[in-house]
Amino acid sequence: MAFIRAYQLTLSSFIGNSCRHLPTCSEYGFEAIARHGLWAGGWMTFFRVARCGPGGTHGFDPVPETLTSRQIWYRPWRYWQSRPKEA
Repeated sequence: MAFIRAYQLTLSSFIGNSCRHLPTCSEYGFEAIARHGLWAGGWMTFFRVARCGPGGTHGFDPVPETLTSRQIWYRPWRYWQSRPKEA
């Protein structure tokens, strides 16, 4: 969490407000790690940043309140889609 806070205070001002999501990727990472711990929150943050690039997703993407039964610690690729699919 210290790394994310350091990024927010230093590098983000140089990069500018260019995140395609709300909340921003750094805010998402801070909240995901606080809510779900370093392992799950870290993977969720990693995959969120990966989705943020060109050709990725955009819009409102909050940190989920709880993890789904599919999101198991030894299968980190399952954290890729952290938000539930809409019907």
